[in-house]
Amino acid sequence: MTTATAPSVPETFDGVAPTYDLMVALNPGYHAQLRRSAEVLVAALPRPADRPVRVVDLGCGSGASTRALEAALQAAGVPHEIVGVDGSAGMLEQARRKTWTSPVHFVQDDAEHLDPGTWGRSHLDGEGTVDGVFAAYLVRNVTARDALLAGIVRLLVPGGAVVVHEYSVAESRVGRRVWDAVSWGVVVPLGLLTAPRSPIYRYLWRSVVDFDSTHLLRSRMVAAGLVDVRSRSFGGWQRGVLHTFVGRRPA
Repeated sequence: MTTATAPSVPETFDGVAPTYDLMVALNPGYHAQLRRSAEVLVAALPRPADRPVRVVDLGCGSGASTRALEAALQAAGVPHEIVGVDGSAGMLEQARRKTWTSPVHFVQDDAEHLDPGTWGRSHLDGEGTVDGVFAAYLVRNVTARDALLAGIVRLLVPGGAVVVHEYSVAESRVGRRVWDAVSWGVVVPLGLLTAPRSPIYRYLWRSVVDFDSTHLLRSRMVAAGLVDVRSRSFGGWQRGVLHTFVGRRPA
């Protein structure tokens, strides 16, 4: 399922699920950056008058991105329903253990072959039923990226929005050097402490190095049928490393 050489990503994440939140907590700014991208999605969402906004957190992992979505939606005062989707049973178990104050439902599904009919939500069983999709740290872990994006577009209502929160260093030499330094100086050593038998954090480095440029990912989004596609990089040491991409299904 990955472009880099690694075991199946869902099963690999199963192995680090019990310690994944600890690794996330050791990453300064991780939650704040997710929240900023979630706020971009919330600002772009259509506002149906007759029902809550429906948002899918695709590749929700242990729920950090879902928490960012929940906080952004609540801060905006938008009635909402969130469905968190992930391929890893272990990560979903961690997400379900958290306390949620919003209507949040977690389901296991393959991002490359989404089947909303298995989600247990009859009002989402079909195309054009979701107002927004949030995909954080997902796209680079998928081989069939064009098919993934096309599947996301099919989920969206006309005018619905998608935000991709993702690393990309292909266009920045400085970003690549920073990513190498952070990965091998911080992420991989901490990974060896929290999950010494897992290859996932070494895979993380390689998956970013091999990933699309921001230009290519925007082009993929346009080719999938999205309009108003744009992206921006975060500041600080994440400049040229971490980006928010946004697009909309034509109304």
